[in-house]
Amino acid sequence: MPEARPEQHFDLIIRHGELYDGSGDAPFRADLAIDGDRIAVIGDLVGATARLTIDAAGMAVAPGFINMLSHAYFSVLQDGRSLSDLKQGVTTQIFGEGHSMGPLTADMRRRMTENQGEDDPRVEVSWTSLAAYLEHAEKHGIAQNVASYIGATTLRIYAVGQGDRPATAAELETMCALVRDEMAAGALGIGSSLIYPPAFFASTEELIALCAAAAPYGGKYISHIRDEGHTLLEAMDELIRISRESGVPAEIYHLKQAGRPNWPKLDAAIEKVEAARAAGEKITADMYTYTAGATGLSNSIPPRFHDGGPRALLRRLGDPAIRREIHDAISRPGDDWENLYQAAGGADGVLILGVRKAEHRHYQGKTLAEIARDEHKDPIDALLDLVAADRSRIDTAYFSISEDNLRRQLTLPWVSFGSDSPSVAAEGAFLKRSQHPRAYGTFARLLGKYVRDERIVPLAEAIRRLSRLPAANLGLDRRGRLEAGYFADIVVFDADRVADRATFAEPHQYAVGVRDVIVNGEPALRDGEFAGAFAGRALYGPGRR
Repeated sequence: MPEARPEQHFDLIIRHGELYDGSGDAPFRADLAIDGDRIAVIGDLVGATARLTIDAAGMAVAPGFINMLSHAYFSVLQDGRSLSDLKQGVTTQIFGEGHSMGPLTADMRRRMTENQGEDDPRVEVSWTSLAAYLEHAEKHGIAQNVASYIGATTLRIYAVGQGDRPATAAELETMCALVRDEMAAGALGIGSSLIYPPAFFASTEELIALCAAAAPYGGKYISHIRDEGHTLLEAMDELIRISRESGVPAEIYHLKQAGRPNWPKLDAAIEKVEAARAAGEKITADMYTYTAGATGLSNSIPPRFHDGGPRALLRRLGDPAIRREIHDAISRPGDDWENLYQAAGGADGVLILGVRKAEHRHYQGKTLAEIARDEHKDPIDALLDLVAADRSRIDTAYFSISEDNLRRQLTLPWVSFGSDSPSVAAEGAFLKRSQHPRAYGTFARLLGKYVRDERIVPLAEAIRRLSRLPAANLGLDRRGRLEAGYFADIVVFDADRVADRATFAEPHQYAVGVRDVIVNGEPALRDGEFAGAFAGRALYGPGRR
């Protein structure tokens, strides 16, 4: 371990903390010095001076946390502070669950601009490639680092459109050429979200081809698998096959078993991953720390009715005969698609979070059952009416996950963590839209409820899986560890106090217990408040030239 020379001067010194270096090993008492954007020395720094000194006595000092699944594509441009994440110690956000911010056609750019909510601060989509978006975000000013997968859905819309049909050979080559361009510019790999149309329409072979195009650039595959419910195990087989045949590592987004009938499948799911890993395949997963997922209310409608895109779906909802067919499909379980309404146990387990139109804001925070009772409607009719009226996906929480399974997943050494949410703030326009509490609490809930209070995971191991594990899986250069020469992304927190405060009833509440956050050597959070630094950067995969 390098030692500081007497009288040596640094930009920043963190003194007297309990250092968790990201390895999972026991912490040790030491000082840490930063020069520029790197960790310079870890050790006894008696006699050394600094432009800024942080006293971390009684505090845990750890590598900055990595949010493996962030939807902050627009929110980092609306508010670069990313306070909901920053106040939990997150220093890097990873994008790309199916959709990505490039590559885009002119029509995709136009629709991306038009489809923003009426209450949202407007973002003009001026870029066409994913790499250009990442550069734009960095120049705009962000408090955290960002990196992204290429969305397989975005590629399909670009080359094929919204239709339910196979890609032609020419269209597939267009997609693969886009992959090669974006991988060379620094994308992490291919991200898919296969329960959603038009991603649902892509074949396994199409996904293998996209991943194979990413493989020579060190690409990876990460997926919201094709079903998290009745055919969960088959969907996991598909991911493992894609990884094996394309030659890229693969990760399961937000591992879960959706719907009470599927909760007993956790043992078999774990066995599949661990058998693949034992055979030398690089398969991992991530998760969030809540028993409700969240996605669009419109995704309670079977994928086949989305053929042709959102406008085609709305036309079908206006056709009485087709609407009856949709109603009947939602009302019964089926194995040919993931029925979110049924997985949540019906309307009582479906909570409206965010609408597009201001006139529908009164629905936010209500269950579908409450809305149906208030309007004297059948619950599924209420669902279809709301989608048709709001002309949007409608952000919705679905309560479908077992708490016991969640606790067991927390013990798995190959599982990291993601919020599956935008980064927001408890102020301004963000308050006009409800949120899943995971936006404010995923990481603090892990450290408080499950690590300290329930002792399910040791603190050192939890920190490893918030930092070193995801950094290694992503191939991020010199991130995820407290080590001389590594980038200075660091969190200082009170392990006895850290906790989530957000609830479904009152989601806009910051986590507590994280005191200081350093990003690329600059203080982003001091004494729990934003410190004014927008030192976040665009991070790139190993294929960048």
